[in-house]
Amino acid sequence: MSQQQSSRTGPPYTPTTAAVGGLPAVIPDVPISAVFIALYISFAVINMTVFQSNTRRGHKFIPSVALFGFCMARITTLVLRIVWATRRTNVRLGIAANILVNAGILIVYVINLIFAQRILRAKQPTLGWHKSLRVIYRLLYVGIACALIMVITASVLSTYTLVPYTLRACRDVQLASGTYLLVFTTLPIFIIAAAYLLPRSPIEETFGAGSVKAKAIITILITCLCITNAGFRSGTAWSPPRSVTNPAWYHGKAPFYVFNFVLEIIILCIMTITRVDQRFHVPDRSSQAGRYSDRLGSTTGSVRDITVDKERRSENMHNV
Repeated sequence: MSQQQSSRTGPPYTPTTAAVGGLPAVIPDVPISAVFIALYISFAVINMTVFQSNTRRGHKFIPSVALFGFCMARITTLVLRIVWATRRTNVRLGIAANILVNAGILIVYVINLIFAQRILRAKQPTLGWHKSLRVIYRLLYVGIACALIMVITASVLSTYTLVPYTLRACRDVQLASGTYLLVFTTLPIFIIAAAYLLPRSPIEETFGAGSVKAKAIITILITCLCITNAGFRSGTAWSPPRSVTNPAWYHGKAPFYVFNFVLEIIILCIMTITRVDQRFHVPDRSSQAGRYSDRLGSTTGSVRDITVDKERRSENMHNV
């Protein structure tokens, strides 16, 4: 969102270059946003209900809470856009609304990577649970947090300065962050490819409900939607800046809602209909190969039973 600023107002300064979604208006932004708010409220209720129902049965699935948080963040985003549509000269509202538009979807990106990680650990336990791979995952998550912080900082700073060098630096930061997020969304495809293309592991496991193949198809489908979302953001960011009076087609309201909220609703529909809370559930405290199928727990239980049986036999012999 790095833009040249107008020297006539501010700080914060009113943008003079076109942005995706443009300046919101009561018509059509308010009714469209209201419809999406209703949809996100529905999915927030569904995910929290599913989480509580599962928890009562001892079936903890944290991604349901994360999806609830994602829906709440999107509700806040759209409420801010409605308020911004009624106060179009309030630059601070625009900054907050745009930041939330860019930040909310990161939750879905992370959840999808976790799904791919669980598939790899089931198909290739030795590789999936390797310590170096754990470190890589943690670095990726740190990268997501850094990208978010950088985007927020650059977005705010670019509206509070007129210095060309600072504006260019802000744009470079945003481009780097957007490119990183695009690459991040493609990772599940490579992870699933490794899970299936590498020689089959003799200690392959299963987890959750349904086949691992069905889980892989669901993850790839969600990945494609995430790539479309991140690709649109990155593509528009890398395009040459255009005047607010001469926007490109991708700066329109239709691309803004379709490539952001429509794609997100489709993703939520897929996760809800396919019951990812059942398919991608793994036992609590899974930290090494064998935990998904609870083989380690079963082995421990078997040893314990044998020990108890021996003690009982010894006691009976003593009594005789």
